Amino acid sequence: MKIVVLAGGLSDERDVSLSSGSQIANALISKGHQVLLMDLYLGYKGCESFDQAYAKYGREEYQYKVPNVAPDLQQLIRENDHRENEIGEQVIPICQTADIVFLGLHGGIGENGKLQAFLDLNGIHYTGSGYKGSLLAMDKIVSKEIMANNGIKTPKWSVINRDHSETIKAPAVVKPNDNGSSIGVKIAENQTELEAAIEIAKQYSDTILIEEKIIGREFSVGVLGEQVLPIIELIPKQGFYDYENKYQAGATEEITPAQLEDSLTQEMQAIALKVFRLLDLKVYGRIDFLLDDENHIYCIEANSLPGMTPTSLLPQEAKVVGIDYEALCQQIVDLSLQ
Repeated sequence: MKIVVLAGGLSDERDVSLSSGSQIANALISKGHQVLLMDLYLGYKGCESFDQAYAKYGREEYQYKVPNVAPDLQQLIRENDHRENEIGEQVIPICQTADIVFLGLHGGIGENGKLQAFLDLNGIHYTGSGYKGSLLAMDKIVSKEIMANNGIKTPKWSVINRDHSETIKAPAVVKPNDNGSSIGVKIAENQTELEAAIEIAKQYSDTILIEEKIIGREFSVGVLGEQVLPIIELIPKQGFYDYENKYQAGATEEITPAQLEDSLTQEMQAIALKVFRLLDLKVYGRIDFLLDDENHIYCIEANSLPGMTPTSLLPQEAKVVGIDYEALCQQIVDLSLQ
Protein backbone atom coordinates (compact mmCIF):
# COMPACT_ATOMS: atom_id res chain seq x y z
CA MET A 1 0.00 0.00 0.00
CA LYS A 2 0.90 3.64 -0.39
CA ILE A 3 0.92 5.11 3.11
CA VAL A 4 1.52 8.69 4.24
CA VAL A 5 2.64 9.03 7.86
CA LEU A 6 1.64 12.52 9.01
CA ALA A 7 3.72 13.90 11.89
CA GLY A 8 5.09 17.15 13.27
CA GLY A 9 2.71 20.05 12.80
CA LEU A 10 2.36 23.21 14.91
CA SER A 11 1.78 21.42 18.19
CA ASP A 12 3.73 21.66 21.42
CA GLU A 13 4.12 17.89 21.00
CA ARG A 14 5.74 18.34 17.57
CA ASP A 15 9.01 16.61 18.49
CA VAL A 16 7.27 13.64 20.09
CA SER A 17 5.17 13.30 16.95
CA LEU A 18 8.19 13.33 14.64
CA SER A 19 9.79 10.60 16.74
CA SER A 20 6.61 8.49 16.68
CA GLY A 21 6.15 9.13 12.97
CA SER A 22 9.70 8.04 12.13
CA GLN A 23 9.30 4.77 13.97
CA ILE A 24 5.85 4.12 12.47
CA ALA A 25 7.22 4.75 8.99
CA ASN A 26 10.11 2.35 9.53
CA ALA A 27 7.77 -0.34 10.83
CA LEU A 28 5.46 -0.05 7.83
CA ILE A 29 8.42 -0.05 5.42
CA SER A 30 9.48 -3.35 6.98
CA LYS A 31 6.01 -4.69 6.11
CA GLY A 32 6.63 -3.95 2.44
CA HIS A 33 4.64 -0.72 2.05
CA GLN A 34 5.63 2.44 0.20
CA VAL A 35 5.80 4.92 3.07
CA LEU A 36 6.20 8.69 2.98
CA LEU A 37 6.81 10.55 6.25
CA MET A 38 5.45 14.08 5.89
CA ASP A 39 5.37 17.03 8.28
CA LEU A 40 1.79 18.30 8.53
CA TYR A 41 3.00 21.91 8.81
CA LEU A 42 5.75 21.89 6.19
CA GLY A 43 4.31 19.54 3.54
CA TYR A 44 6.22 18.98 0.31
CA LYS A 45 6.29 21.92 -2.10
CA GLY A 46 5.87 21.22 -5.78
CA CYS A 47 4.51 17.70 -5.33
CA GLU A 48 0.95 17.11 -6.53
CA SER A 49 0.66 13.42 -5.73
CA PHE A 50 1.96 10.66 -3.47
CA ASP A 51 4.06 9.22 -6.30
CA GLN A 52 5.81 12.54 -6.96
CA ALA A 53 6.53 13.16 -3.28
CA TYR A 54 7.64 9.58 -2.67
CA ALA A 55 10.03 9.67 -5.63
CA LYS A 56 11.63 12.85 -4.29
CA TYR A 57 11.46 12.46 -0.51
CA GLY A 58 10.86 8.79 0.23
CA ARG A 59 13.51 7.04 2.34
CA GLU A 60 14.41 3.53 3.36
CA GLU A 61 14.71 4.61 7.01
CA TYR A 62 13.72 7.60 9.14
CA GLN A 63 15.23 8.84 12.42
CA TYR A 64 14.31 11.52 14.95
CA LYS A 65 15.33 12.02 18.58
CA VAL A 66 13.12 13.97 21.00
CA PRO A 67 14.93 16.93 22.65
CA ASN A 68 14.42 17.35 26.41
CA VAL A 69 12.56 20.67 25.99
CA ALA A 70 9.37 21.48 24.11
CA PRO A 71 9.77 22.97 20.60
CA ASP A 72 9.88 26.71 19.86
CA LEU A 73 6.88 27.00 17.56
CA GLN A 74 7.22 30.75 17.05
CA GLN A 75 10.73 30.24 15.72
CA LEU A 76 9.41 27.60 13.31
CA ILE A 77 6.74 30.03 12.10
CA ARG A 78 9.35 32.76 11.59
CA GLU A 79 11.52 30.37 9.60
CA ASN A 80 8.57 29.75 7.29
CA ASP A 81 7.73 33.35 6.42
CA HIS A 82 5.39 33.72 9.41
CA ARG A 83 2.94 31.26 7.84
CA GLU A 84 0.40 30.17 10.45
CA ASN A 85 -1.65 27.85 8.26
CA GLU A 86 -1.33 24.54 10.11
CA ILE A 87 -1.67 22.35 7.00
CA GLY A 88 1.34 22.62 4.71
CA GLU A 89 1.64 22.89 0.96
CA GLN A 90 0.34 19.94 -1.06
CA VAL A 91 -0.49 17.91 2.05
CA ILE A 92 -4.07 17.26 0.92
CA PRO A 93 -3.40 16.14 -2.70
CA ILE A 94 -0.55 13.92 -1.52
CA CYS A 95 -2.78 12.30 1.09
CA GLN A 96 -5.68 11.94 -1.37
CA THR A 97 -3.48 9.87 -3.67
CA ALA A 98 -2.32 7.51 -0.91
CA ASP A 99 -4.25 4.43 0.23
CA ILE A 100 -4.33 5.57 3.86
CA VAL A 101 -2.82 8.21 6.13
CA PHE A 102 -1.29 7.02 9.40
CA LEU A 103 -1.75 9.81 11.93
CA GLY A 104 1.48 10.01 13.89
CA LEU A 105 0.45 13.39 15.31
CA HIS A 106 0.13 14.42 18.95
CA GLY A 107 -1.69 17.49 20.22
CA GLY A 108 -3.01 20.45 18.25
CA ILE A 109 -5.32 19.91 15.27
CA GLY A 110 -3.96 16.39 14.87
CA GLU A 111 -5.57 15.24 18.09
CA ASN A 112 -8.46 17.61 18.79
CA GLY A 113 -10.64 16.41 15.94
CA LYS A 114 -10.14 19.31 13.51
CA LEU A 115 -7.77 17.45 11.19
CA GLN A 116 -9.93 14.31 11.27
CA ALA A 117 -12.97 16.35 10.21
CA PHE A 118 -10.95 18.02 7.44
CA LEU A 119 -9.70 14.65 6.16
CA ASP A 120 -13.27 13.34 6.19
CA LEU A 121 -14.39 16.27 4.04
CA ASN A 122 -11.62 15.51 1.56
CA GLY A 123 -12.37 11.79 1.35
CA ILE A 124 -9.08 10.72 2.93
CA HIS A 125 -8.79 7.46 4.88
CA TYR A 126 -6.81 7.75 8.13
CA THR A 127 -5.93 5.72 11.20
CA GLY A 128 -7.48 5.90 14.65
CA SER A 129 -10.49 7.74 16.03
CA GLY A 130 -12.76 10.08 14.14
CA TYR A 131 -13.28 13.75 14.89
CA LYS A 132 -15.82 13.20 17.67
CA GLY A 133 -13.72 10.83 19.78
CA SER A 134 -10.61 12.92 19.19
CA LEU A 135 -12.37 16.08 20.40
CA LEU A 136 -13.84 14.43 23.50
CA ALA A 137 -10.55 12.87 24.57
CA MET A 138 -8.47 16.00 23.96
CA ASP A 139 -10.73 18.25 26.03
CA LYS A 140 -9.79 17.16 29.55
CA ILE A 141 -12.70 18.95 31.19
CA VAL A 142 -15.33 17.47 28.88
CA SER A 143 -13.88 13.97 29.20
CA LYS A 144 -13.82 14.25 33.01
CA GLU A 145 -17.45 15.40 33.01
CA ILE A 146 -18.41 12.39 30.89
CA MET A 147 -16.50 10.05 33.18
CA ALA A 148 -17.98 11.53 36.37
CA ASN A 149 -21.51 11.43 34.95
CA ASN A 150 -21.05 7.73 34.19
CA GLY A 151 -19.84 6.67 37.61
CA ILE A 152 -16.11 6.66 36.85
CA LYS A 153 -13.98 8.09 39.65
CA THR A 154 -11.72 10.94 38.53
CA PRO A 155 -9.89 13.51 40.70
CA LYS A 156 -12.07 16.44 41.78
CA TRP A 157 -11.46 19.52 39.68
CA SER A 158 -12.15 23.14 39.07
CA VAL A 159 -11.73 25.29 35.97
CA ILE A 160 -10.26 28.75 35.56
CA ASN A 161 -9.63 31.04 32.63
CA ARG A 162 -6.84 33.52 32.00
CA ASP A 163 -8.50 36.22 34.12
CA HIS A 164 -9.38 34.05 37.11
CA SER A 165 -9.95 35.69 40.49
CA GLU A 166 -11.32 32.79 42.54
CA THR A 167 -9.31 31.31 45.38
CA ILE A 168 -7.96 27.80 44.80
CA LYS A 169 -5.93 26.05 47.45
CA ALA A 170 -2.82 23.91 47.09
CA PRO A 171 -1.73 21.16 46.88
CA ALA A 172 -3.11 20.73 43.39
CA VAL A 173 -2.24 19.61 39.87
CA VAL A 174 -2.38 22.34 37.23
CA LYS A 175 -2.96 21.39 33.58
CA PRO A 176 -3.68 23.19 30.31
CA ASN A 177 -7.09 21.87 29.28
CA ASP A 178 -6.23 20.76 25.75
CA ASN A 179 -2.56 19.82 25.66
CA GLY A 180 -0.77 16.50 25.92
CA SER A 181 2.56 14.90 26.83
CA SER A 182 2.27 16.64 30.23
CA ILE A 183 3.48 19.88 28.63
CA GLY A 184 2.57 22.74 30.96
CA VAL A 185 1.53 20.36 33.76
CA LYS A 186 2.80 21.18 37.24
CA ILE A 187 2.21 19.84 40.74
CA ALA A 188 1.88 22.73 43.20
CA GLU A 189 2.50 22.04 46.88
CA ASN A 190 1.76 25.59 48.12
CA GLN A 191 0.02 28.79 47.01
CA THR A 192 3.15 30.36 45.56
CA GLU A 193 3.82 27.29 43.41
CA LEU A 194 0.14 27.19 42.44
CA GLU A 195 0.10 30.74 41.07
CA ALA A 196 3.36 30.10 39.20
CA ALA A 197 1.95 26.87 37.74
CA ILE A 198 -1.18 28.66 36.54
CA GLU A 199 0.94 31.26 34.74
CA ILE A 200 2.87 28.47 33.00
CA ALA A 201 -0.34 26.66 31.99
CA LYS A 202 -1.70 29.90 30.49
CA GLN A 203 1.08 29.75 27.92
CA TYR A 204 -0.56 26.66 26.43
CA SER A 205 -4.31 27.08 26.88
CA ASP A 206 -6.96 29.70 27.63
CA THR A 207 -8.67 27.24 29.98
CA ILE A 208 -6.84 25.73 32.93
CA LEU A 209 -7.79 22.56 34.78
CA ILE A 210 -7.00 22.41 38.49
CA GLU A 211 -7.20 18.89 39.94
CA GLU A 212 -6.92 17.67 43.51
CA LYS A 213 -3.57 16.01 44.10
CA ILE A 214 -3.95 12.25 44.41
CA ILE A 215 -0.99 10.50 46.03
CA GLY A 216 -0.56 7.07 44.53
CA ARG A 217 0.85 4.83 41.83
CA GLU A 218 0.61 5.70 38.13
CA PHE A 219 -0.74 3.29 35.51
CA SER A 220 -1.77 3.25 31.88
CA VAL A 221 -3.97 0.84 29.92
CA GLY A 222 -3.98 0.48 26.14
CA VAL A 223 -6.94 -0.58 24.01
CA LEU A 224 -6.48 -2.08 20.54
CA GLY A 225 -9.71 -2.69 18.67
CA GLU A 226 -11.83 -4.38 21.33
CA GLN A 227 -8.80 -5.89 23.08
CA VAL A 228 -7.72 -4.39 26.40
CA LEU A 229 -3.95 -4.70 26.70
CA PRO A 230 -1.98 -5.49 29.88
CA ILE A 231 -1.62 -2.66 32.39
CA ILE A 232 1.71 -0.83 32.60
CA GLU A 233 2.95 0.85 35.79
CA LEU A 234 5.02 4.04 35.56
CA ILE A 235 7.62 4.75 38.24
CA PRO A 236 9.53 7.99 37.53
CA LYS A 237 12.92 8.14 39.21
CA GLN A 238 12.20 11.77 40.13
CA GLY A 239 8.96 13.74 40.31
CA PHE A 240 5.95 12.59 38.25
CA TYR A 241 5.46 11.30 34.72
CA ASP A 242 6.11 14.66 33.04
CA TYR A 243 7.52 15.58 29.59
CA GLU A 244 11.14 14.83 30.44
CA ASN A 245 10.35 11.61 32.31
CA LYS A 246 8.24 10.43 29.38
CA TYR A 247 10.76 10.89 26.61
CA GLN A 248 14.26 10.71 28.07
CA ALA A 249 15.75 7.23 28.23
CA GLY A 250 16.10 5.80 31.73
CA ALA A 251 14.06 8.53 33.46
CA THR A 252 11.13 6.23 34.27
CA GLU A 253 10.84 2.57 35.18
CA GLU A 254 7.98 0.97 33.25
CA ILE A 255 6.63 -2.38 34.41
CA THR A 256 4.25 -4.44 32.31
CA PRO A 257 2.25 -6.35 33.17
CA ALA A 258 1.81 -4.27 36.30
CA GLN A 259 2.06 -6.06 39.62
CA LEU A 260 -1.53 -5.75 40.83
CA GLU A 261 -4.06 -8.07 42.41
CA ASP A 262 -6.22 -9.81 39.82
CA SER A 263 -9.34 -8.01 41.03
CA LEU A 264 -7.69 -4.59 40.63
CA THR A 265 -6.30 -5.54 37.22
CA GLN A 266 -9.73 -6.59 35.99
CA GLU A 267 -11.40 -3.49 37.43
CA MET A 268 -8.89 -1.08 35.88
CA GLN A 269 -9.06 -2.79 32.49
CA ALA A 270 -12.86 -2.73 32.59
CA ILE A 271 -12.84 1.01 33.35
CA ALA A 272 -10.37 1.59 30.50
CA LEU A 273 -12.65 -0.11 27.99
CA LYS A 274 -15.68 1.75 29.35
CA VAL A 275 -13.93 5.12 28.97
CA PHE A 276 -12.73 4.15 25.48
CA ARG A 277 -16.32 3.50 24.44
CA LEU A 278 -17.87 6.47 26.28
CA LEU A 279 -15.53 8.86 24.47
CA ASP A 280 -16.26 7.19 21.12
CA LEU A 281 -12.62 6.26 20.55
CA LYS A 282 -11.84 3.89 17.69
CA VAL A 283 -9.08 1.44 16.69
CA TYR A 284 -6.63 2.22 19.50
CA GLY A 285 -6.05 4.49 22.47
CA ARG A 286 -4.63 4.69 25.97
CA ILE A 287 -6.29 5.47 29.29
CA ASP A 288 -4.28 6.80 32.26
CA PHE A 289 -4.93 6.08 35.94
CA LEU A 290 -3.84 6.73 39.51
CA LEU A 291 -4.26 4.20 42.32
CA ASP A 292 -4.23 5.55 45.88
CA ASP A 293 -3.18 3.77 49.08
CA GLU A 294 -6.74 2.55 49.67
CA ASN A 295 -6.89 0.99 46.18
CA HIS A 296 -9.27 3.60 44.80
CA ILE A 297 -8.85 3.82 41.02
CA TYR A 298 -8.92 7.33 39.53
CA CYS A 299 -9.12 7.80 35.78
CA ILE A 300 -7.01 10.79 34.76
CA GLU A 301 -7.49 11.11 31.01
CA ALA A 302 -7.73 9.35 27.66
CA ASN A 303 -5.33 9.57 24.71
CA SER A 304 -6.76 9.13 21.21
CA LEU A 305 -3.31 9.13 19.55
CA PRO A 306 -0.90 7.70 22.14
CA GLY A 307 2.85 7.81 21.64
CA MET A 308 4.04 5.26 19.12
CA THR A 309 7.78 4.96 19.51
CA PRO A 310 8.77 1.32 20.14
CA THR A 311 9.41 2.21 23.80
CA SER A 312 6.10 4.08 24.20
CA LEU A 313 3.56 2.63 26.58
CA LEU A 314 1.04 1.11 24.20
CA PRO A 315 3.67 -0.75 22.12
CA GLN A 316 5.19 -2.13 25.32
CA GLU A 317 1.79 -3.43 26.41
CA ALA A 318 1.11 -4.95 23.00
CA LYS A 319 4.48 -6.74 23.05
CA VAL A 320 3.49 -8.58 26.25
CA VAL A 321 0.62 -10.26 24.38
CA GLY A 322 2.81 -11.18 21.41
CA ILE A 323 2.19 -8.19 19.13
CA ASP A 324 5.57 -6.74 18.13
CA TYR A 325 5.93 -3.12 17.05
CA GLU A 326 5.78 -3.78 13.32
CA ALA A 327 2.70 -5.99 13.71
CA LEU A 328 1.06 -3.34 15.90
CA CYS A 329 1.45 -0.65 13.24
CA GLN A 330 0.09 -3.02 10.60
CA GLN A 331 -2.85 -3.95 12.82
CA ILE A 332 -3.71 -0.28 13.34
CA VAL A 333 -3.77 0.18 9.56
CA ASP A 334 -5.92 -2.93 9.05
CA LEU A 335 -8.41 -2.00 11.80
CA SER A 336 -8.67 1.55 10.46
CA LEU A 337 -9.42 0.35 6.93
CA GLN A 338 -12.26 -1.79 8.29
